[in-house]
Amino acid sequence: MQREFPSAPIVGIGAIVIEEGRVLLVRRGREPLKGHWTLPGGALEVGESLTAGVAREVLEETGLHVQPVELVELVDRIHREDGRVRYHYVIADYLCRVTGGELQAASDADAVRWVERAEWNSHSALVLDPVTVMVMEKGWQRARTLRTQAQEGP
Repeated sequence: MQREFPSAPIVGIGAIVIEEGRVLLVRRGREPLKGHWTLPGGALEVGESLTAGVAREVLEETGLHVQPVELVELVDRIHREDGRVRYHYVIADYLCRVTGGELQAASDADAVRWVERAEWNSHSALVLDPVTVMVMEKGWQRARTLRTQAQEGP
């Protein structure tokens, strides 16, 4: 399916990867949001499950193997240009945990890095979209809840 000026929305997947109190971000090398720091992710391929797509995209963009834990958010990303829809993604963002690999920028990511929570909640030098910040915060809170439940046990 054509990504730019599509005839229908495209299903996308994103990963909220949290490790040691940090979130994994990539700087986009292509539109939409070129130059912005975003969650790793991309378009789902035909015949691919959502969780398989998340794992594939994270590996392609960051070199890390992840295991999706649970769906955190479903968002619309609609970018208009001259009254037309230039991009339209419906993105399923999953909380993920790292299972292996080595961190390195690849695919359509210009850079990749771990970001402390204080960096995305402040006016840092990172160029972040408000929707990305909202999804990161929601994933962060869910990860904290799961961690607390695991520590308390049955």
